[in-house]
Amino acid sequence: MLNVLRVHLPSDIPIVGCELTPYVLLRRPDKNLTTDDVPETAPLDGHFMRYKWYRVQSDRKVAVCSIHPSEQATLQCLGCVKAKIPIAKSYHCTPKCFSDAWQHHRVLHDRAASAANENGKEEDEVFGRFNSSGSGVVTSSLSASASSASLTNGSAAPLYPAAITQRSGETWFEVGRSKTYTPTADDIGHVLKFECVVVDAETNLPVGHVNTVVTSCVIPAPSPPPRRLIPVDKIGHLDADGRVTSSGTFSVLSYNVLSDSYASNELYNYCPSWALSWPYRRQNLLREIVGYRADIICLQEVQSDHYDEFFAPELDKHGYYGLYKRKTNEVYTGNPNTIDGCATFFRRDRFSHVKKYEVEFNKAAQSLTDAMIPTTQKKTALNRLVKDNVALIVVLEAKVNNQPVDNPGKRQLLCVANTHVNVLQDLKDVKLWQVHTLLKGLEKIAASADIPMLVCGDFNSVPGSAPHALLAMGKVDPSHPDLAVDPLSILRPHSKLVHQLPLVSAYSSFARTVGLGFERHKRRLDGGTNEPLFTNVTRDFIGTLDYIFYTADSLVVESLLELLDEESLRKDTALPSPEWSSDHIALLAEFRCCKNKSRR
Repeated sequence: MLNVLRVHLPSDIPIVGCELTPYVLLRRPDKNLTTDDVPETAPLDGHFMRYKWYRVQSDRKVAVCSIHPSEQATLQCLGCVKAKIPIAKSYHCTPKCFSDAWQHHRVLHDRAASAANENGKEEDEVFGRFNSSGSGVVTSSLSASASSASLTNGSAAPLYPAAITQRSGETWFEVGRSKTYTPTADDIGHVLKFECVVVDAETNLPVGHVNTVVTSCVIPAPSPPPRRLIPVDKIGHLDADGRVTSSGTFSVLSYNVLSDSYASNELYNYCPSWALSWPYRRQNLLREIVGYRADIICLQEVQSDHYDEFFAPELDKHGYYGLYKRKTNEVYTGNPNTIDGCATFFRRDRFSHVKKYEVEFNKAAQSLTDAMIPTTQKKTALNRLVKDNVALIVVLEAKVNNQPVDNPGKRQLLCVANTHVNVLQDLKDVKLWQVHTLLKGLEKIAASADIPMLVCGDFNSVPGSAPHALLAMGKVDPSHPDLAVDPLSILRPHSKLVHQLPLVSAYSSFARTVGLGFERHKRRLDGGTNEPLFTNVTRDFIGTLDYIFYTADSLVVESLLELLDEESLRKDTALPSPEWSSDHIALLAEFRCCKNKSRR
């Protein structure tokens, strides 16, 4: 007969909007063990599994702390209530909690005030954060009977009629009859209970005892403060260099989303385990990515199975078409489904796919060793160069209604490169070689067509490093210290480390802006390179590894997604966190196509 051996949840803390799928281990009649479901429509040896979910509510309503969501709130910031900031953000568990969080918390009030004077309705739709002003701060104590109804965000009605059972002062509301359950705003502050039992298919009666698992209180999904698009370099349709711009703009997002295979509790032990779990992170990442409304999305560290099962189908619902290049697996020997890669998405109503190029640095390494490395050193050379990294290059064409008004008959093409360069810091030569290889490939495309280019990704190279210098300056100074690491002599002669693409880093545009309104954004740039102070934040490292480069002779930066500062991240907090589900931050730039009057 079918038997239930073990039942447990992937996380004890359930989060609103985050799917809960219990682990149920079964022993089949043939004594084999399985985690596969046995539904009523396909019974096994005359038996199937029945599941139920309950919300367990006591008579006392509870509110949840916005900073420590597993704790009950005892204080409320009335300034948040006046500013119409989502009520869940106003709760704190202790006076110390409120005091410690104040530097971050006051940003909510400031942003709520400014959002009321800008495009409030649209921002509220995108971010679900603020829709009115107010920055006064008063805290009040919450009584034990403070209603949790105010925490709901227009939640839907229960999935099932209220099957109510009384037990020791508690009320159990049946909320689901499938193996998987997604908590709603109605569940916030309450415990959930999962039941599973073997049922006789003929009598439809339970067989054996009912297996149950009880969760902690459901918490609202933490959400980061919104990031706005900041207009830059906007001087009408004719810029300072005499270039004519077209009327249409498009935006590009670049984001390393942190592969689940790397998101270990050992590596990120400062992040709560529930916030590090993939079921939670994927929903949080999707909300963030979709909220940016980018026309083109370049993602790195996308697992192969997650692309097929999550990112591609979910972004398809939002109007995106996706292309994917998985890393090669000469080095990696684990589950091939968990190998990550680069994914590029674009809006189907803005662009069509023209061509796709896949760059496998392993193949380039093989060609290089065949041509340059003596036979006796080939194995050593390949061990150093073969690291499975890839790049995905996509050529897109703007749809007819998005073509430049100055030349309506000409095809408007765009080349987008998306890459993830090797991470190992002692392989400076390999990083530089990979970037140089990519740029040489892009030069060939540029030679065949007059086409604007974007080069996005995680280059695992800080500003001022040799790879960054090659990208931003078109060459590497022969005295650069990174060139000292070259055991295979693959970087010689140094004069070959050049390219002819007029690449400029999008975020350096902040440094070229004038006016008091941009001073805050300039302070978030490195003074020497004009790159962001950081795009990657962990306990062990804080710095910039991610970039969006563009060809400055054919594109103009219109606006940039504002950079984060310590207040936005909360002081002394590393990533990932409950609010931010990757250890990288997203970069986004809006561009307008242009052409030099002198260009032919």
